[in-house]
Amino acid sequence: MKVLVVGSGGREHALAWAIGRSRRIDRLWIAPGNAGTASAGENVDIAATDVAPLVDFARGQKIDLTVVGPEAPLLAGIVDRFRDAGLSCYGPTAAAARLEGSKAFAKDFMRRHGVPTGAFATFDDAARARSYARSLGAPVVVKADGLAAGKGVVVARDIDEAERAIDAMLVEQRFGEAGSRVVVEEFLQGEEVSVHAVCAGGRALLLPSSQDHKRAYDDDRGPNTGGMGAIAPVPWVDAAALARVESEVVRPVLDGMAAEGTPFTGTLYAGIMWTAAGPKVLEFNARFGDPETQSLMPLLVDGDVCELLASAASGNLPNGLRLASRCAATIVIASKGYPEGAVAGVEIRGLDAVEADTMVFHAGTRAVDGRIVTAGGRVLGITAWAPTLPGALGRAYLVAERIHIDGAFYRSDIGRRHLTQ
Repeated sequence: MKVLVVGSGGREHALAWAIGRSRRIDRLWIAPGNAGTASAGENVDIAATDVAPLVDFARGQKIDLTVVGPEAPLLAGIVDRFRDAGLSCYGPTAAAARLEGSKAFAKDFMRRHGVPTGAFATFDDAARARSYARSLGAPVVVKADGLAAGKGVVVARDIDEAERAIDAMLVEQRFGEAGSRVVVEEFLQGEEVSVHAVCAGGRALLLPSSQDHKRAYDDDRGPNTGGMGAIAPVPWVDAAALARVESEVVRPVLDGMAAEGTPFTGTLYAGIMWTAAGPKVLEFNARFGDPETQSLMPLLVDGDVCELLASAASGNLPNGLRLASRCAATIVIASKGYPEGAVAGVEIRGLDAVEADTMVFHAGTRAVDGRIVTAGGRVLGITAWAPTLPGALGRAYLVAERIHIDGAFYRSDIGRRHLTQ
């Protein structure tokens, strides 16, 4: 098979690495890719959102399967355009991707179809939003309606912070069009977990659970980021818990999307808060998570990830998944200044410090004159796998300590809470 992976981050490097292990692969391209994906396949200088050139490339190279990583091209209709051109493309249509593209749409959809979630209301008027936040009481959550690179969510610990967040979005327009509406919602207490499902033909195969670490600094301090690390599977999420997510969340979503004329094919990612009453949805994504994908792929590669995604893109799913009995952990190394800004062009040293059962997945990197330098906020995802979570974390941190980037930082407590439970 000839396969094209669309995107340039750590998620795409992990997908390319896993897909490339398939015996069915003849050639693999990544568009646009990064310095790390160049070792997994061949980078193509086409941006992920340049849909027409991507279609032309896929048609010209007779690509058998295109796998879309990031959300922006999905919302821009890349799957629709590829299908119109007679090309196989893994991911949801633009209409189905609204589950991620609009938090207001997603919350209203959950209300219509009985998917458990927190109380909420949507506003484009700051005064009314502030009033509703006061009625809910603190803590309270304020979300920009549209895409904001994982940074448009504020968990306000007091009402003053909530009102500042509302004003930043609706009055100051800090997130542009993405923040022209806000969702103000109930703060849910519990343990957060990510559940990914590969969906096609009204069916779903749930992947192992994972857990992202959003805050920038240790002990869940600092601003929200796109993700500073992940583990998979989450120790307390057993088969019974996953079965509840499937029946109470995934099944109603697939049935509801089909009933509304927008059947969902691709990866449905449910961000779940496990409350005293059970699972409640925080948000949906319409693609693989980042950095969760870096931790999930080592659990799937004993099977054939390429075959799984190709089957789903054609509207079918295999009867089950072949999963490795291991744990994986990912430590994200971020540039100085992230998430507010990021210093680019800093040389990365120590990339050859990998150990057995580890991978350094590149995210914000590029090659310049024979050197690898930073080119984004999240630079690398150091991933390791082992029979136990402590073993995986130990290996990942061992490699992270050997990599040097001036001014860069990473959290030292990824997965720590699970080591003492």
